[in-house]
Amino acid sequence: MIIVKEIHNPKEFLQFVKFPFELYKNNAYWVPPLINDELKNFDKNNPIFKSVDVKYYLAYKNEKIAGRIACIINQTEVKELHKPKLRFGWFDVIDDMAVTQALIEKAIAMAKENQLQYIEGPMGFSNMDKAGMLTYGFNEIPTMIGLYNYEYYVTHLEQLGFQKEAEWLEFKLEMKNIRIEKIKPIADLIEKRYELRCLPFKSTKDIVPYVDEMFGLLNKSYANLQSFVPIQQFQIDHYKKKYIPFINPDFISCIVNKEGKMVAFAITMPSFSRAFQKANGRLFPFGFLHLLKARKNNEYGEYYLIGVDPEYQSKGVTAIMFREIQIAMTKCGIKHMETNPLLEENSKVQLLWKNFDPVVHKRRKTYRLDIK
Repeated sequence: MIIVKEIHNPKEFLQFVKFPFELYKNNAYWVPPLINDELKNFDKNNPIFKSVDVKYYLAYKNEKIAGRIACIINQTEVKELHKPKLRFGWFDVIDDMAVTQALIEKAIAMAKENQLQYIEGPMGFSNMDKAGMLTYGFNEIPTMIGLYNYEYYVTHLEQLGFQKEAEWLEFKLEMKNIRIEKIKPIADLIEKRYELRCLPFKSTKDIVPYVDEMFGLLNKSYANLQSFVPIQQFQIDHYKKKYIPFINPDFISCIVNKEGKMVAFAITMPSFSRAFQKANGRLFPFGFLHLLKARKNNEYGEYYLIGVDPEYQSKGVTAIMFREIQIAMTKCGIKHMETNPLLEENSKVQLLWKNFDPVVHKRRKTYRLDIK
């Protein structure tokens, strides 16, 4: 017997967060989140709820938790971008079609209640959350902003009539293919031609005054992509507190023109995925040690965010960023780099890696179901 219940109290939210730990406990590729961070995501004080409505459900089969789902309405997306969509996320389920169908029916019901025309997922509250169901690369560890799921998730959604809505590619690059001797002359030339310079960051504190401008540039860079939802100021303030402490200032490349206006930036970082696996959801007593070690000494790195002013996207500015990033990565001992998910349609960003022998090693999709 399958029962789906909306959850409300702290005990149920803890069960909601911990369910994937049981589902993936023998999986070598799933990366567990920090339990307390996940719980904070769902706390009513999270500023995202200024523009988001959400309901959370747990599915039970024979009185045992068998699945979970969050049903989300992003009001900015619905009211300002006029997309009559309900998002679903935090979707995890055992290999049982009946459980999946029971969870999806909750999303459909909420969409109908709010006169929305389709549901799409997996997605988070906003575009700064994890999104996209893994469809290729099941033997790869996800990046920090990548989801992992079993192959049967895709089969379940397709059997329920879901169709692909968006697709992301993830690339793997070897640092040995990013040759500084080839990049440096080009970077130096571009820097001189357009009177550009890199901002030096010596500490995390130095980065903070530029974060708002980075997100503004990010909004400008990705405005034309079909799935993009502008990042609001309250979200920016939230991400400052949540993510900036993790960032090594050496791994940020920020380029300004002669007037001091930011024209491009790249945030990269050592990969924390393997450290999070070792921490297994908890910072204490020893989880934080794994994260500290990953921050200082690591063979794996990630391109986290890249933004380039459209006016400079065809002027070779990225050569300057790669010059700075390659130097920092080499110092840290990083040998392997991964991009975070890049929309299939975002050919301009994909072209950034064309000279470095990139390999597509993961693909992910969001799936759409129109409401009848």
